Amino acid sequence: MTSIRRARRSQLSVPGSSEKMLAKAAGSQADHVFCDLEDAVAPSVKVEARQKIVHALNSLDWGRKTRCVRINDVSTEWCHGDIIEIVEGAGRNLDTIMLTKPYGAADVLFLDRMLTQLEKKLGLERRIGIEVLIEEVQALQNVEEIATCSDRMECLVFGMGDYSGSQGIDTKSIGSDSDYPGDLFHYARWRITMAARAAKIDAIDGPYADFGDEEGYRREAVRARCLGMVGKWAIHPSQIAPALDVFSPSNAEIANARKQEEAYRAAEARGLGAAQVDGVMIDVAVLRLTRNVLDRAELYGM
Repeated sequence: MTSIRRARRSQLSVPGSSEKMLAKAAGSQADHVFCDLEDAVAPSVKVEARQKIVHALNSLDWGRKTRCVRINDVSTEWCHGDIIEIVEGAGRNLDTIMLTKPYGAADVLFLDRMLTQLEKKLGLERRIGIEVLIEEVQALQNVEEIATCSDRMECLVFGMGDYSGSQGIDTKSIGSDSDYPGDLFHYARWRITMAARAAKIDAIDGPYADFGDEEGYRREAVRARCLGMVGKWAIHPSQIAPALDVFSPSNAEIANARKQEEAYRAAEARGLGAAQVDGVMIDVAVLRLTRNVLDRAELYGM
C-alpha cells in the first residue's frame, strides 16, 4: 500500500494534556511517539490538549522519531475537531494520525478524505499517513478491507484492551495466570499480522498494562515478534528499551545473515541455485528470511 518505511519497534504513548510528558517523549529513545487525545486524556481537557500537542510538534526536537497523534473515534464529538486542529496547526510536523475504534473501511475513509481536503487547503506537500487500531470485534472481522482501503495506511495496531471488552473476554483469562490453555490473543494477532503483511504495511502489538513487569512485557513482545509483528506499544518509558531489544536483530543475527546472502550470491553467480553455510543449505526461500533480517538492520541503522 505505502512505500514509506518507518521504525516502529517501540511506540511510546504520551498524554496530549501533559506538556511535561510531551517534552520527555520527544527526548526519549522510542522510534515512534503518539501524542494521545483519546483514553489518556479526560473529556474535560480533550479540546485544550489539541493545542498542547500542536505546540509540542512545532517546537520540540523529535529527532528521527515518527510523530503521530492518536485521535478520538469517528462516533465521538471530538474526532472532527481533532483532525482539523492538529493538521491545521502542525500538519507540516506530523507524520501519521492514529485512528481509534474503527468498525470498517468507511471509518478510515472518513479520515482519509478529511486529510486530503486539509492537505489541499493548506498546501501540504508531504502526505500524512494513517495508523489504525484494531480493537473491536467488528474491526477484526473487517481487518482485510481496513488494511487495504487507503493508500495512506501504514500500520495496524492490536488494541487488546478494548478488544477484550468488545468480545466479552473473561478478565480472569488475561495474564500469566490465565485459565485459557494457550495464548488468548494468538488468533487476533495472527489475523492482524497476516492482513498487514498482505497489504505491505506494519503490524504492531498493543499495550502491556503492568509496566513494572519487564519479564511479562518481554514475553508478550516475543510472541508478537514470532508472528511477524515489528513493534509493541510502550505505555511507560521503562518499556522502551525492552521493545527496542526484542524487535531488533542481534549483531550475531545480522552477521550471519550477511554471510548467508554473500554465499548465496556467489553461488548464483556460478549458476548454482543454493549454497551451504555452516552446514545449512541456503536457497532462495531461506534468502527471503535472511533479507528480512538485513532489511530490519538497515531500517534501524544497525
